[in-house]
Amino acid sequence: MRLLPLAPGRPRWGSARHLPSCSPALLLLVLGGCLGVSGVAAGTRRPNVVLLLTDDQDEVLGGMYVPSALCCPSRASILTGKYPHNHHVVNNTLEGNCSSKSWQKIQEPNTFPAILRSMCGYQTFFAGKYLNEYGAPDAGGLEHVPLGWSYWYALEKNSKYYNYTLSINGKARKHGENYSVDYLTDVLANVSLDFLNYKSNFEPFFMMIATPAPHSPWTAAPQYQKAFQSVFAPRNKNFNIHGTNKHWLIRQAKTPMTNSSIQFLDNAFRKRWQTLLSVDDLVEKLIKRLEFTGELNNTYIFYTSDNGYHTGQFSLPIDKRQLYEFDIKVPLLVRGPGIKPNQTSKMLVANIDLGPTILDIAGYDLNKTQMDGMSLLPILRGASNLTWRSDVLVEYQGEGRNITDPTCPSLSPGVSQCFPDCVCEDAYNNTYACVRTMSALWNLQYCEFDDQEVFVEVYNLTADPDQITNIAKNIDPELLGKMNYRLMMLQSCSGPTCRTPGVFDPRYRFDPRLMFSNHGSVRTRRFSKHLL
Repeated sequence: MRLLPLAPGRPRWGSARHLPSCSPALLLLVLGGCLGVSGVAAGTRRPNVVLLLTDDQDEVLGGMYVPSALCCPSRASILTGKYPHNHHVVNNTLEGNCSSKSWQKIQEPNTFPAILRSMCGYQTFFAGKYLNEYGAPDAGGLEHVPLGWSYWYALEKNSKYYNYTLSINGKARKHGENYSVDYLTDVLANVSLDFLNYKSNFEPFFMMIATPAPHSPWTAAPQYQKAFQSVFAPRNKNFNIHGTNKHWLIRQAKTPMTNSSIQFLDNAFRKRWQTLLSVDDLVEKLIKRLEFTGELNNTYIFYTSDNGYHTGQFSLPIDKRQLYEFDIKVPLLVRGPGIKPNQTSKMLVANIDLGPTILDIAGYDLNKTQMDGMSLLPILRGASNLTWRSDVLVEYQGEGRNITDPTCPSLSPGVSQCFPDCVCEDAYNNTYACVRTMSALWNLQYCEFDDQEVFVEVYNLTADPDQITNIAKNIDPELLGKMNYRLMMLQSCSGPTCRTPGVFDPRYRFDPRLMFSNHGSVRTRRFSKHLL
């Protein structure tokens, strides 16, 4: 996690480097169910918060982890502060609970923006991509405005740059393909500035701005379409190599990739950077407006993404969904009151922590929530001798139907996201769960798949940061058993039990008797097949 990254001149791309430093004293105002930020004096409005969320931006500056490497489950985790097995959004479909009526009824009333609005008196503003199935006719259409939002400018379904429809507080507004009035990233910038101009000055505010960039179709603004012509996808050690000793979905990728595939992913990588230049413009405008209105020094700003992205790693052309660092690690940059500039924290954080952190900033009692995450506020303030977690859970339920892809008849039913050369990025049994562990001595990832192989992948990221060598068959069996047990515990955790000591925490206690059910059989991991 990077705190207050500063750099003069033009930022390279989507890096939020326009965020200037400041560390004024925080002040407290008692209001409703929120007591204000602890440890500060009374007399002034509570801090404002801005959350900038990009789409499919992989980690470049340290970053944090996402509990699922896919848009809708990850965004649901941000909003609820919960792991996917607790908010029950498992993929990008209505059947997978993405913006379904069940989600609207059970989860939306308990999101952190709903609490900010109802309990803390915050003005709440949303602009951009919400959830992938938002606006679906079977789930209330664009008339549905989730509880807790004072101002609502939400994109219908998935990311686009032109020819899209927005829900403006429940009323549809269509946009075309005229750059000056329709380019979505710029539209989001303009409505955000309008909000800052016309909002109430008597209530604190929360803004969530969710850009389409750098998601496909990677349509850059006209002035940026020739940028980065000499940029190519990184050729790191796991680029264009065979995924030996990995899950079958990774093993099926064709190695080496064809020249056309490499040209395609290089072009995609370049276009992704181009789209993020408009995000830089949005950030710059937002910062300048907050500075002009005198509110910057009382505003926390978070910059992050919903999931990572790969471009050629293990010969998979482009997508997300996989368990590796390039898909589960995203940027996290923060600035705000009380944060010293140019810090980098190595604490293990996840996007389930964003909701608790923002509620903590607002002064809400986190014990009243059912969130799985933890407040980052002590880390942001540089607290010493802080007791923190040593592991997080990552879980994903593969997408795929029991039909054969017509473009790849030789492949078995159940695959999806297939490229013309029949390399597929997902399948129904690409369903896995992982414990990502970081401690003073260990940097480890342990994963199990829900398939006929019951395949296991384990990586020592200290020795193997590119996750090339699966050490599942070579690791100490006792440690393997502890990791298996810890994974089962996290997959059934809720609230405080998600924050219990991990395997490498000195407070951890392993009881092998808990590996067995009351009937003496070995307890198995829980994968949810039907969560609605």
